[in-house]
Amino acid sequence: MKLSDYVIDFLAENDVRHIFEVIGGAITHLVDSTHDRKDIICITTHHEQAAAFAAESYSRVTLNIGVSMATSGPGATNLITGIGSAFFDSIPCLYITGQVNTYEYKFDKQIRQIGFQETDIVSIVKPITKYAMMITEPESIKYQLQKAVFIAKSGRPGPVLLDIPMNIQRAQINPEELPDFYHSEEYHNFKEKIKNEGDQFKIQTIIDLIGQSERPIVLVGGGIRSASASNELFEFVQKTKIPVVVSLMGLDAYPHDNPLFFGMIGAYGNRYSNLAVANSDLLIILGSRLDNRQTGTRPDTFARSAKIIHIDIDETELNCKVKSFLTIKSDVKVFLSIINKSIKHDKSKSLNAWYKWINLCKNKYPSYTIPKNEDSSINPNFFMNRLSQLVDNDAIICLDVGQHQMWAAQSFEIKKDQRMIISGGMGSMGFGLPAAIGASLAEPGKQVVVIVGDGGFQMNIQELQTIVRSKLPINIFLINNKSLGMVRQFQELYFNKHFLSTVIGYDCPDFVEVVSAYGIRAESVNTVKGLNKIIPTLLKYQSPSFIEVIIPMEINVNPKLEFNRPIEEQSPFLSEKELKSMRLILDRMNIADN
Repeated sequence: MKLSDYVIDFLAENDVRHIFEVIGGAITHLVDSTHDRKDIICITTHHEQAAAFAAESYSRVTLNIGVSMATSGPGATNLITGIGSAFFDSIPCLYITGQVNTYEYKFDKQIRQIGFQETDIVSIVKPITKYAMMITEPESIKYQLQKAVFIAKSGRPGPVLLDIPMNIQRAQINPEELPDFYHSEEYHNFKEKIKNEGDQFKIQTIIDLIGQSERPIVLVGGGIRSASASNELFEFVQKTKIPVVVSLMGLDAYPHDNPLFFGMIGAYGNRYSNLAVANSDLLIILGSRLDNRQTGTRPDTFARSAKIIHIDIDETELNCKVKSFLTIKSDVKVFLSIINKSIKHDKSKSLNAWYKWINLCKNKYPSYTIPKNEDSSINPNFFMNRLSQLVDNDAIICLDVGQHQMWAAQSFEIKKDQRMIISGGMGSMGFGLPAAIGASLAEPGKQVVVIVGDGGFQMNIQELQTIVRSKLPINIFLINNKSLGMVRQFQELYFNKHFLSTVIGYDCPDFVEVVSAYGIRAESVNTVKGLNKIIPTLLKYQSPSFIEVIIPMEINVNPKLEFNRPIEEQSPFLSEKELKSMRLILDRMNIADN
């Protein structure tokens, strides 16, 4: 059979139903191999970056591998931002690039290029993939596909790339004679290398520390979703009654309407969440790498009163940024399954005073306020909370990158069966719209909502046509402050309000006119009254819809952590007296444990 047909068969057998691509000469064989198939189809986007983002979101929602294809040269290099996004956020994706014929490729010759659009994409992406390889022998295709998918999904997940030259794609192979990766010595060596260490002898130590603790906190990261461990996490929290805070990537790992959920920590985290971490005496970190958006620029001050227990599948992340009292290299699902079987006690009564103190902080420092009247301009934190009350209980919410992302993280209340798809480590503007496409195709029966800023929307606005062509009923909410707000806020703080390129030199079109030109129903609102009138209607609309939410340019993301401060000292700053009182240990807060 033709090798390109084998590749598509392999993907279909691995439950891949959609491939996101932009066609070019070097992948025409692969795309043609999907012709007339019902089990797998190509979704043609209008930019390879969008195809890469869509594949990442598809993987997150299906809990399977996402696949994107691109032609050689510019097609392959346009994938790079999306590949990096999947790498930093630990998402298993397979990127397949076309390449010039092997007899046109330079290999070790000290020249720049032989074939048209020839580009050494493998060398370029090696730092941001778990595995990257050019296929030079047709007989190795089965082995390399199996190896790539295995590596992408194993251990700490991440992207892989296979570069397939055109003459390899059109080669004839006998599937029955192809070497098998899963019967190789290399496979068994990989299995040994990634084997879970367990550290079961430490489980009892952790249980003892939980029993001794008066102010414990569980910090949940994106590793919970990567390991499909949300149910195990919920069981652990219900058994221990330990309050939960989350990182940006862990936002949808625990239901926000649960009384033990206490917000997001970090530079743009909820103030009460940061105060809780600062006052904790035990911090259990599950699947979070503790980047500086969580710890701030002074990691030595992070949870400095707490004994830190850090569980992560990637050993290199343990004790990397913050020194822990105890570490365990483990898949968090495995760890939680083991400890859940070992926990015998219920300490809900002994933590009552701790709950009261955190709730005191939460009530004192809410993330939003209710507007005084319906003619008020729209506060973005209020909008996020209001939207969270209106979307379906199993909706998928896709965020772009910018101020709106942080407002959503602070105030959007996520329910148990909802997902929130976020670009974390790469933090790429233009992520939201393609991510919504991937999510909508992964779960065609579910409501998909994308929240985007005016800047990020223009990065991949062309994908509106992909939405229309594919008839995807995606609800688009554009938060328009007519500026690149996150950097504008940075300039306001550190650059004497020199708003170059964020306000001066930046502008945007009439979005309602542009979106309407694609045949999508579009509306614009700038008051609470308009918001309450339009949103419920368009959320029930069974076709793509667009709402532009106009907000004042000067609204900033608050609270915000500035440089060289611990996470509990966010701006706008509390008075020294108030901050000191909120730092005090629990027994000095005069909160009775009843």
